[in-house]
Formats: sequence, structure tokens, C-alpha cells
Amino acid sequence: MATASEIPTEQMQDKGLKTGTLGLISSTVIATASVAPAYSLAATLAFIVAAVGLQSPAIAVLAFVPMLCCSIGYNEMNKADPDCGTTFTWATRAFNPRLGWAGGWAIVAADVLVMASLAQVAGQYIFLLFDANGIGQNPASGWVLLTGVIWIVAMTYICYRGIEVSANFQKALLTIEVGMLLVFSVVALIRVGTGHHPAVSLHPTIGWLNPFDVSSFNAFASGLILMVFIYWGWDTALSVNEETKDPAKTPGRAAMFSTIILLVTYAIVIFAAQSFSGVGTTGIGLLNPAHASDVISVLGSAVFGSGTVGSVFSHLLLLMVLSSAAASTQTTILPTARTTLSMATYKALPSAFAKIHPRHLTPTISTLVMGGISILLYAGMNYISGGNVIADAVTSCGVYIALYYGLTGFASFWYYRRTLGSSVRNLFMRGLIPLLGGLIMYFLGGWSLWEDYDVNTGNSYTSYTVPGLHWEIGGVFVIVFLTALVGFIVWLSLRITMPAYFKGRTLTRSTPTLVPDE
Repeated sequence: MATASEIPTEQMQDKGLKTGTLGLISSTVIATASVAPAYSLAATLAFIVAAVGLQSPAIAVLAFVPMLCCSIGYNEMNKADPDCGTTFTWATRAFNPRLGWAGGWAIVAADVLVMASLAQVAGQYIFLLFDANGIGQNPASGWVLLTGVIWIVAMTYICYRGIEVSANFQKALLTIEVGMLLVFSVVALIRVGTGHHPAVSLHPTIGWLNPFDVSSFNAFASGLILMVFIYWGWDTALSVNEETKDPAKTPGRAAMFSTIILLVTYAIVIFAAQSFSGVGTTGIGLLNPAHASDVISVLGSAVFGSGTVGSVFSHLLLLMVLSSAAASTQTTILPTARTTLSMATYKALPSAFAKIHPRHLTPTISTLVMGGISILLYAGMNYISGGNVIADAVTSCGVYIALYYGLTGFASFWYYRRTLGSSVRNLFMRGLIPLLGGLIMYFLGGWSLWEDYDVNTGNSYTSYTVPGLHWEIGGVFVIVFLTALVGFIVWLSLRITMPAYFKGRTLTRSTPTLVPDE
């Protein structure tokens, strides 16, 4: 058994945020809502089925493994250093400033890139909710863009007002979301079980949980990468760790509870959706390309019917996806603002990002800049390739997710390396399990990047030809490369103008967790 002296911990100081606000339930709600299960399923399920067919439930279970491994790494690192910078701070302490800064940039990049899709979905579903289908079914519509921009502004304002407002709003949104997902699943499975189902329906079997029935390893890896994306977001609980009632324990537990909740939710919904709609390429089939990017709204009408009651539930389902996008938009802003707050506190970004609102006790500049950049990127992407670049931006998030989740797993192993032999519990929980999570994440990230480079894989909605070389490269790879290039330019300029952090003067393993300058 390890003694207290064998467990490395960092000296904690208040960063200026509103401490003691979130309990375990609120933290778990924020972690789960950040993933936006309804939005994620609506936008991704068809592509998972296209990759692995009826084995989608098996992939949902297997993708849970690296997520749980990484969440354990997060939990262990948070015990030593409950800093809202998470991967940025932990990787800097465990390794060096370069890797720490890269981890922080990966968090910011993934969050900013996904914001355009969240705003677009919100804009579309608002019109679909009020039966304005002509506008709602056109993602590149100017009205959808305007509504999406207003949406980002509203969610940014809620985050600006304070973490308590955000948490209470999340509870309401998540209740609608999970409640409607369960109603949808139960009704679909009952209709299949009682024979009141479309001709294309399939009776669920235990064989759908057999991953060895996937046609090829390439298909298996593609499906796993997509499924990892729809688990992404639970780490928000760690980003608000300094605002919880027990910063060293509550956020990590909330992250692990969230991954388990997501596993159960995804398994039930995927079984129900796949069973009711089948995997055909016409009608309500999950492989119908006409609704590949939004299977929920189509299935809602089919499952609940066209009567008065069915119409009410169909609209509630639309409201569910809308609330899911709202929750995820808000909880995407939260971790990014707190990551940049921490980076500025340790002089890895300009000090303006460390400013805290005197009354709301939230990051001011960090929150507003996150909202502003998201609006600019969304508006720009909306007019490139008919808005298809937004879908590529979402796919490109997977590489950055793998980067910083995996880096956290490696950081836990390396940070605790001297105490791993003190107990079996430490060896596995602080060492081998997080290390396994990191290895899986980096393998998936590398595989995804290679597939995104090759335009023939069909992973990208857009493609670009390299001038002079006539190489055709997938749009996802281009977005990943350009985002990394921007990060390198920012890193280089800051290293020249603000060298203290990059020379290891402001954040090392022995540095106390700092409070921003007033």
C-alpha cells in the first residue's frame, strides 16, 4: 500500500474561479452533456453502420475501452493536480513545455473546429422544429447561418454569466435529451418485438455484439475512430475541476461515470435504431445517403407515426437534438476558455486570457474570444464547398482528440512512474491502464490521419490539389495540417516574445497551481 509521501501532489491555489460550486451530479451532467449523445448519434450513426454494418453495437462497446482507460488517467492526474488546464498542465509537468503546449493547442483546436457543426445543427433544427423544412434542410442557408451565429452568441453569454447558470441549464437540457432517447428506443424495440414495424426492420440478436464479424480490419478501425468521436467530451468535467466541491476527487469520478452512462445509452439506442430501420439504402434505412448526416429526425417520424401524438413526440425528438446541440455548444466553450485561462496564467498565452470577471468569476477574454473565433470560422466554412468543409472539420477533430486524450494517458504513466511499484492498484490505475488508453488513441489517430490523407478512402467531403505536384488530398487532412500550422506559428511567436514558459521557468513539476495576476 502506498503511503501519503509516495503519492506526488501539487500545491493547490485558487485561480480566481468560483470554487465549491459543482457537486458530483452537476459534474457528471456537464461531462455527459458535453458529449451531446443525441447530436452525435444523429450525425454519426449512419457512417458507423456504413463502416461496420450490423456490428455497430460491438464497436460502441469496444470504443468504450480506450475512453475508460483515458478517463482513469484523467482521474489519477487530477488527484495530483486539479488544474483547469488539464492536459496542458499535466503534460508540461510530466514531460516538457513543448508537449504541454501542444496538448493545450489540441484541446482548443478540437473544440473550435466542432463549433461550426454544432451551430449549423442548431440552426437547422430550430427551423425543422417549426416545420420550416425548406430552410432547415439546407445547411448552407443564410438563415441557418444567421441562426447559428445567434446561437453561439447566446451560449457564449450563458458561459460568461457563470458556472452555476451553465450547470443548471445543462441539467434541464440533459433531462430532455436522455429522456427522449430512451422513449425513442423503447417504442422502436416494442414495435419490432410486437410485429408493428416496417418491412425493413430487423430483430436484434446477440451476434451484433461480435466484433469478429466486421468485414475487414480497415472497416473495424474506421468504425472505431468514428465511435471514439461520439464518446468525446466527458473531459469537460476535468476542465471545471477548480469549480467543484472536491476538486481532487469529484471531476475524475464524474468523467468515469459519464463514460459508463454513455456506453449504456449508445448501446440501447444503436440496437433500437438499427433494429427498427434496418441497414438498407432506401427509405428509412440507415445507409440511405439522403439522410446520412441526420438519421434521428427521419427515424422519429417513422417510429412515432404521423398522428397527433406521433407528431408531438417527433417534434420532441427534434427538440432533443436541438437541446443536445445547445448543451454541447455551451460545454465546448467551457473547457476551451478554462484551458486558455490556465495557459495564460502560466505565461503560455498572453495575460489577457487570464482575466476573470469580478462578479461572475468566469474567464472573460477567454470565453469571448472562443465565441468570436467560432463565429468567424463558422461563417467562413459555410461558404466553402457549399458548407461541406464543416463536415470535414468535424472529422478532423478526431486527430486532435486522440492527441490530447492519448497524451494525458502517457502523462499519467510518466508522472507516477516512480511510485507504480508501490502497489498493484497504482501499477494498473496510474500506469498500465492509462498507458494502454494512450497507445490505442495514438494508433487510431495515426490511422485516421493516414486515411484522411488518401482521398480515395472517401473519408472527406472535400479535396484539394497541391499546386505544381497535382496531388489530390482529402479535405480532413488539409484542415488538420492547417490547424497544426497555425498552432506552430502561434507557438513560435510566443516562444520568441514570451519565452519564460517555454524555457521551463513558469511551470514545472514543482510549480504550485497558480492564480492569475489581478
